[in-house]
Amino acid sequence: RAVSKVPGLDAGKAKDIRTAGVIGGGTMGSGITLSMLFAGLPVTMVERNEEQAARGRANVEKVLDDGVARGKYDQAYRDKLANELYTITTDFNALSDCDLIIEAAFEDMEVKKGVFTTLDKVAKPGAILASNTSYLDINQIAAMTSRPESVLGLHFFSPAHIMKLLEIVVADKTSPEALATGFALAKRLGKTGARAGVCDGFIGNRILERYLRIAAHMVEEGTSPYAIDKAVVDFGYPMGPHQMGDLAGLDIGFMARKRRIAEGYKGRYAFDYLDWLAEQGRFGQKTGRGCYIYPAGARKGIEDPEFLAAIDDIRRKKGIAQKPELSADEIMRRYMAAMINEGAKVVEEGIALRPLDVDVVMLAGYGSPRYRGGPMKYADMRGLDKVLADIREFAEDDPDFWKPAKLIEDLVAKGQNFSSLNGAE
Repeated sequence: RAVSKVPGLDAGKAKDIRTAGVIGGGTMGSGITLSMLFAGLPVTMVERNEEQAARGRANVEKVLDDGVARGKYDQAYRDKLANELYTITTDFNALSDCDLIIEAAFEDMEVKKGVFTTLDKVAKPGAILASNTSYLDINQIAAMTSRPESVLGLHFFSPAHIMKLLEIVVADKTSPEALATGFALAKRLGKTGARAGVCDGFIGNRILERYLRIAAHMVEEGTSPYAIDKAVVDFGYPMGPHQMGDLAGLDIGFMARKRRIAEGYKGRYAFDYLDWLAEQGRFGQKTGRGCYIYPAGARKGIEDPEFLAAIDDIRRKKGIAQKPELSADEIMRRYMAAMINEGAKVVEEGIALRPLDVDVVMLAGYGSPRYRGGPMKYADMRGLDKVLADIREFAEDDPDFWKPAKLIEDLVAKGQNFSSLNGAE
């Protein structure tokens, strides 16, 4: 409940959303469309050509047909959503009457800039223009329009019609009205809205990148990716980081890493073993092979000796001294400490307003086990001083990665914890 109580939110009045537009009919675009259709919102989807438009409609109708087959609703309801509330076109001008337009195009800055340049010309005055980007700078996207105050990020999570989290990303010029509209939309869609500031990955994906990095470090130093996944699942997560990568598609992370390298990424790079998979065209469940093998379309993967051999080969070529495989407890100490430390930095920088915003994002969007309360609450329950001691211990081997968040050091020095920053929850 507290996550929706955002300072300054009352300064803006949410706009009445009667019609919505979605740009892109892929996995995210179709999921966002379905989310709004199920809430009774008429949606116009735009795709770049007739072939993509047909694929977009097929993506939407497949989920609707599945709902009928599973008895969730009847054929008449399915037909109303598919034929009365939903239209798809290749003409951007069809969005001219929409109150809200959400861009869910390819995760590439130039593509998104082009889309918003066009939207600025066709969208009516006062329309809210949103990007579903997972990582990219909303300020740069908003700058392509003559109305940056109407632009914000609405970061849905896949599958968008099921996942409850909606990160509402506030750019430098986002108006209080646009922010209020984002939270009102989240409520209408039955989602948990969490306010986030602009940085690479916002709240959730920024923290995700950090604990994926520590997982990669552990693999590179001698721990099996399968041992890491097992430890994470046994801790209470629905799946481990490598299982999650296979489900989401390993090509997505591969593209994000290439972008960061092109932008001048510095520091230790341990994702070579995942890059090897992507270069082999092994993108996870959708290709039948990733970190795991998925025989005949199976959802549960089996371990792959070829992948382990490739990891060994990469270790040898990089000349990395092998350490003994870490125990489950040692894996989770590192995994959670990396998450907590980055979460503290996200709060310190104002990307998240409070520790509770980090917890809600990780609970609603990333599978954090509810009984552990989210990473920040877990840190308080374990003892923030113990978490800081872990971080300092790990920093002896890798001071760059494990630089403690000043916020954690300050709180421990005062005998306080993250909960003390949440106010009246």
